[in-house]
Amino acid sequence: MKKDFEVTILGNTSSIPVHGRNHTAQVLRHGQSLFLIDCGEGTQLQLRRYQVKASKINHIFISHLHGDHYLGLIGLLSSYGLTKRNSPIFLYGPRGLDEIITSHLKWSNTRLSYPLHFVETQDDQLNLLIELPNLMIYSFPLKHRIPTTGFLFREKPLPRNLIKEKLLKEKLPLEAIQSLRKGMDHIGADGSFYAVRDFCLPKEPERTYAYCSDTIYLPEIAEYIRGADLLYHESTFMENDKERAKMTFHTTAMEAGEIAKLAKVKTLMLGHFSSRYPILDGLLAEAKTVFKDSMLSEEGKTYRL
Repeated sequence: MKKDFEVTILGNTSSIPVHGRNHTAQVLRHGQSLFLIDCGEGTQLQLRRYQVKASKINHIFISHLHGDHYLGLIGLLSSYGLTKRNSPIFLYGPRGLDEIITSHLKWSNTRLSYPLHFVETQDDQLNLLIELPNLMIYSFPLKHRIPTTGFLFREKPLPRNLIKEKLLKEKLPLEAIQSLRKGMDHIGADGSFYAVRDFCLPKEPERTYAYCSDTIYLPEIAEYIRGADLLYHESTFMENDKERAKMTFHTTAMEAGEIAKLAKVKTLMLGHFSSRYPILDGLLAEAKTVFKDSMLSEEGKTYRL
């Protein structure tokens, strides 16, 4: 049975929280599991505002060490301690993040009430960070002013659903059922043959969510995110500020659209908007000129895959 797979946007601005927009953070839900992706300043407030149960978050992913992507982390980790959390937190981020946290805990004389496990991300290639029962989570390299990664959440193949009418008509041995649900034909010891195409419903496609935080226009990432159902890609600037984008190692909305087209994703969601744009319609219009299935991310809104 398919699990719910959705992302809630908590913040989508760039360096300055203005125009009612907050620093980058979002929560991905897959079934009963919650994952926090980036944790900019104010993330705790946004979690409460949009009624996300922060206590259910066990995995936190930080793309890079610019403040608008992680300065809310220390507060969140501290609050977990104040509420006497005892279940572990698994934190994934670049080199130096563990040092920042350790230094804060040391000089504030803070002891956490729960285990905190840190996994250092690498910005060299596609790397598997964790394999869960139903989900594979990877990091992949982006190109910004400091080491930065994107994150890829990919479902594992779901067990095949059997055709009930066929099961009622023919008594299949348990071994055959187990093989068919794995998508494999089965040959019994007596030579009986059971084909997946005859006993199973069409295969449910695995869904993929790709998150690209701060990066210069980087066509090479298309190979990592190819065919994603939903791509969140930074789109800090419009085309008339393209030189500014290059100087600051950011992407324009149109360039984000070009990445989405190159990677053949299903839907592009724009985010990480510059404070110079109180109205975002222009960014969306530019992205749509090259990739029509584009949309603006909206804080507090949940997007289903």
